[in-house]
Amino acid sequence: MASITPLILVGGAGKRLWPLSRESMPKQFVPLLGTQSTYQQTLQRVADSGLFSRPIVATSDAYRFMAEQQAREIGTDVEILVEPMRRDSALAIAAGAAYAAKRGAEAVLALASDHLVIGADEFRAGCREGLEVSRRGGIATFGIPPTEPKTDYGYIRPAGEKIGTALKVAAFVEKPNAQTALRYIAEGLLWNSGNFLFPPRLLLAELARFEPAIAQSAEAAIRDSRTAGNAIFLDKAAFEASPAKSIDYALMERTDKCWVIPARFRWSDLGTWDALLDVGDADSAGNVTDGPVELDHVRNSYIRSDGPLTAVIGVEEVVVVAMGDAVLVGHRSNLPRLKDVVERMTKGKHRAATEHAVMHRPWGSYQDIDRGERFRAKRLSVNPGGKLSLQSHSRRAEHWVVVRGIAEVVLDGTISTLHENESIYIPMGGIHRLMNPGKEQLEVVEVQTGDYLEEDDIVRYEDVYARV
Repeated sequence: MASITPLILVGGAGKRLWPLSRESMPKQFVPLLGTQSTYQQTLQRVADSGLFSRPIVATSDAYRFMAEQQAREIGTDVEILVEPMRRDSALAIAAGAAYAAKRGAEAVLALASDHLVIGADEFRAGCREGLEVSRRGGIATFGIPPTEPKTDYGYIRPAGEKIGTALKVAAFVEKPNAQTALRYIAEGLLWNSGNFLFPPRLLLAELARFEPAIAQSAEAAIRDSRTAGNAIFLDKAAFEASPAKSIDYALMERTDKCWVIPARFRWSDLGTWDALLDVGDADSAGNVTDGPVELDHVRNSYIRSDGPLTAVIGVEEVVVVAMGDAVLVGHRSNLPRLKDVVERMTKGKHRAATEHAVMHRPWGSYQDIDRGERFRAKRLSVNPGGKLSLQSHSRRAEHWVVVRGIAEVVLDGTISTLHENESIYIPMGGIHRLMNPGKEQLEVVEVQTGDYLEEDDIVRYEDVYARV
């Protein structure tokens, strides 16, 4: 086994990057910069088989298929720890440590899946330095030399004692105000990247000192887990028994075994639209653009369109993000309020607050075309070999029209094959399944009719993706 086992943490909704990031498709799976998602970029940073072993991905059941699919797209094999509920980072990291220890790991590298790192060689060099800390009984974290007085990052105060380039951590400190941040920079504090490298048994032992309930829950969640394919479903009762705390609060701010490695790579947590403006390729007026946009007399702004042609005229210091079903326009100074706005929209049951126009499923995706009283039209895209569950609906009927590819349909025990321009009617209560037996993508237009057309009107009888 290679020296370091990566543990990739895939969670959170990324509300501060709405509308690009939403509950159904959070920012780690979205191509924020370039053509790959930050999750895929994270996996590629730990692809050196001489240094890193097979990655472990800790995520929820809602995201496990997306995590598996995006890993497969870049030729990476992963194991997925499926968390039954959110309990913050301490339990996720502890469960990953317990699983890695069971697998015989020497050291674990816990990484966020939604961060930007520029400088892969420098990153791997830092991991080798962290491995030396780990071998000497320490927990290593990566501190980022600050380039400006950021108020949305935590900071690390290093002490004088050293292991190689690593410095003993004197204290973790909370996000400061602007004046305090300036003082922190003058005093040599580092940004806290939130990524850690540690011996798994040491981390569990330290957690047992400070948060025994979390350590016990992590061990029990692995001991009583069940496995299906490359997914390990962690025990729900064990998770429920654990308090929800971040790894910083639960352990890092309390242990005396933490060391910080000053990073030589460029880093951002990509937590806000301002962060994308900071790391993007700006024009002479300080603007960063993406997609079909046209600017006139615009300065120091981030303008992005993932759909409609977007023209912006005569403004400064703004963020404009246009998608097919939602638009954000805001002054950069007010963007910290975006999270609260998204929460209000969610409480108001605005669908676009949490759902993308394209909803991804393990068999492919679907997108609403139109909807009104007693009808809903969707476009289904089914991957080659993909199968929807064998299911029925009690309050709606469906009509499927094949527009591309070959469909195999099971309806009440009868199997039919449909080609382009052919259709089938699925009556209310009919037990049915749609499959793609071909080698190309299957595209189907689905028209639903009935008095209730939401996704929870479903009974699953069989499912190849373990959703029953």
